[in-house]
Amino acid sequence: MDTPALQPPLLLISDIHLGGFTNTKNARIEAELIQLINYCQRNGIRLAVLGDLFDYWMEYPGFVPKLSKKLLDRFEDFNNQLGPTLYITGNHDNWTRNHLKDRGFYLIHEQYHFNSDDKEILMLHGDGLNDPKYKLKRPLMHRFLRSRLFVKLFQMIFPPQAGNSIMKYFSRITRKMDWDSRKEEQLNNWAKRQLKNSEVEIILSGHDHIPRQKQFPFGTYINLGTFYNHHTMAYYNNDGISLVYWEPELQTLKPFETSSY
Repeated sequence: MDTPALQPPLLLISDIHLGGFTNTKNARIEAELIQLINYCQRNGIRLAVLGDLFDYWMEYPGFVPKLSKKLLDRFEDFNNQLGPTLYITGNHDNWTRNHLKDRGFYLIHEQYHFNSDDKEILMLHGDGLNDPKYKLKRPLMHRFLRSRLFVKLFQMIFPPQAGNSIMKYFSRITRKMDWDSRKEEQLNNWAKRQLKNSEVEIILSGHDHIPRQKQFPFGTYINLGTFYNHHTMAYYNNDGISLVYWEPELQTLKPFETSSY
């Protein structure tokens, strides 16, 4: 698969958590996200997903979670038209095999570093990174849940439906933990150090569910917030990169002021 074209215009989104709520709320989130995909396709805007699109996503050999076939069908058409969508998995959707790749996503499980318009940009979910040079260690529980040994044993013990139900229940607890002001400060401080001590000029992440844009003398950090709650995301065009939000009733993007959430 070709690498994704991450030149402007580009919309970056994370923390949708589709499947993690009531049927009514899940249906609303799905409909609004499909509206957004339609808008992007009409206007030639590419997309990148920075983790936790689903809640919970766990593929088994020969088994794909029954989560939002309608949304994945829409993404597949979008990917066929505009090229592969970058998908960086988060801590609620990293148990993947081949299905998302078959849908046209460019799937990775760590960071994505690229250059655009002579700017060095780093994108990640935000729960941690394996590469020690970034100095953003994953919590022990996240490392345990991602380990091959745990996944192998878990899937040997629990059949697909039961395994997904268990992880979905566990996910409800951890999703509440993700929205944490202490994690906000941790990511802010990490991004500040990373920008200061590397060639990176822009860092984008999600994970802690708090939308914000931090400007430092040596670069910019943007947290995308959540789609399921804030409808926030980052929009990268010829004027730069900034936080915006999706207005479902008007089906358009608007500037987002961090003081408004």
